Amino acid sequence: MRSKRFWGFLLFCALWPVQAAAENRFIVRDPSGVDFLQAVCALQGCTVVRGLDGTLNQLFLVTTPDAVDPIAFLNILRSMPGIVAAERDQVISLVGGQNNVPTPLPGGLLLDRSSVNYFNTTVWNSYANQPAAQIIRLAEAQYTFQVAGSGIVADIDTGVDPNHPALQPVLVPGYDFTRNQAGGSELTDFASPPPPPCPNCQLAIVNQSSAAILDQSSAAILDGNTQYAAFGHGTMVMGVIHLVAPKAQLMPLKTFRSDGTGFLSDILRGIYYAVQNGANVINMSFDTQTNSPEFSKALDYSNGQKVISAASAGNDGRMEIVYPAAYQNDVMGVASTNDFDQRSFFSNFGNAIVLVAAPGEAIITSYPFSTYAAGWGTSFSAPFVSGGVSLLLNRQPSTNQLQATAAIARAVFVGPDMGHGRLDLVQAFQTGTPGPPGPPGPPGPPGPQGSPGPQGSPGPLGLTGPMGPQGPQGPQGPPGPLGLTGPMGPQGPQGPSGPSGSQVWQAFLFRLNSTYAASTFSPDTAIRVTRIQAEAANPPNNCTTNAVISLSDGTPAGTGTLAITGAANDSGPIAFNYSAGATLTLSVSTAASSCSRSPQLVNALVQYKSQ
Repeated sequence: MRSKRFWGFLLFCALWPVQAAAENRFIVRDPSGVDFLQAVCALQGCTVVRGLDGTLNQLFLVTTPDAVDPIAFLNILRSMPGIVAAERDQVISLVGGQNNVPTPLPGGLLLDRSSVNYFNTTVWNSYANQPAAQIIRLAEAQYTFQVAGSGIVADIDTGVDPNHPALQPVLVPGYDFTRNQAGGSELTDFASPPPPPCPNCQLAIVNQSSAAILDQSSAAILDGNTQYAAFGHGTMVMGVIHLVAPKAQLMPLKTFRSDGTGFLSDILRGIYYAVQNGANVINMSFDTQTNSPEFSKALDYSNGQKVISAASAGNDGRMEIVYPAAYQNDVMGVASTNDFDQRSFFSNFGNAIVLVAAPGEAIITSYPFSTYAAGWGTSFSAPFVSGGVSLLLNRQPSTNQLQATAAIARAVFVGPDMGHGRLDLVQAFQTGTPGPPGPPGPPGPPGPQGSPGPQGSPGPLGLTGPMGPQGPQGPQGPPGPLGLTGPMGPQGPQGPSGPSGSQVWQAFLFRLNSTYAASTFSPDTAIRVTRIQAEAANPPNNCTTNAVISLSDGTPAGTGTLAITGAANDSGPIAFNYSAGATLTLSVSTAASSCSRSPQLVNALVQYKSQ
């Protein structure tokens, strides 16, 4: 058991450290807070970079130098008492898939650039009255049910152009997790001077999945430049949300850089930030094939706080499991269809990740530099659903994830493996408040449940006359007596502890003002202590020795000591052998010498391995 291998606890003894240059990143959950992790890292050479879950103070980003074996370090973390979970951070990309801009570009895109009033905002007519809006019956839903969006929709993405005239009036303060600063503007990623608006320019390809109305020189800077492979993605996604729910407020949460890469740890920060800063809906137009327990836990938390989430199903054109769309208790996964209600060739499919589909080809939306663009991909399908949820909240503010899912699922069937079908916002409202669908009408009292009969009128829903009543199960056989299970092998006898690498044993930390004796520890196997380390938070001044750590089994030959003379103290390689079942005691005593300053706290750590 872990309690036998790790003795005691570590106490917080230093200020929040500065992040060190490191390549290995870990997401670590410790419900007791940062204190234990800080003390562990003081001796293990890792760095607690920051908290990830806002005010909850239980989830942290930890880094190590690249030279540290990440698998071994994960095993150490997971065996620590108090640490309940640890996983490697991962890089998630917005770029890739089969959602390429078609060449040549479809004719007629973004030709109508006349200005129209759209809920008191001036926008291009080709944006406000595009085919996708007509397909999902957007205007009909808005005017029939008198809804234009409500609450705050947070978009975890590349950020937003905060000056875009269509979006600026509805933006609320966001955050840039890639730079750890307030805001969320994606213009901070654009190294060149921003180009002036060019409403008469031609439509130009700017990246794999988008074409924008830009001057040719600016388009040339963007197209084919991996630095800008996802530039504009967030502004485009937010434009779709705004099209559907023009009165919803939009919160930009920048977790991806303009090259399309972002850390899972920043996405987790974005989820917790959204929930704790008043968001009602979270849009996630990205996917990863790697499952993450902490990703799932963060979305469980948001669901529990009545925040509703939608995510794109991915653009690989396959039936595959991707996340977060596969977290179906907490997220509505959205696939892409074309203007003829057919699955887009690039869209992932499968009911394990798709609740509904929405248009995702040639979607007209906002683009940085106060212009507009056309986009292809499930990234632009998901925000139709997120905006639709905001419309539902406009009608019924208490709507939760389950109720929103039931309402959105009232869709138009478009074929197998596409969930409930293509989004239809009028049908989403047709039962009034978006409670769960029904319930389906209660299944008509179960008749006298006796005679099935005579099976003419099946008495509503058939009731099948309650199946006979199953015979009465026979009485199960008897269960034969479970095959004796063979009696498990007999566990083989633990392998023999293999030799457990270099196991680490945490000792108590002490205030060095008197003599203390730690609780005793009895190893379950023969061990060899290889090192004693200690670190003083405030090292002693002007003295030879302030304290001595002693590890002993009660015999002179089995006693090892370490003098505390400064901030960092290390016995170096030692070898003290102890038999299985030996009673070991760690004690700390002060020395008689006077010091101008005594260390207030000391982290003590004993390393050992099985013999």
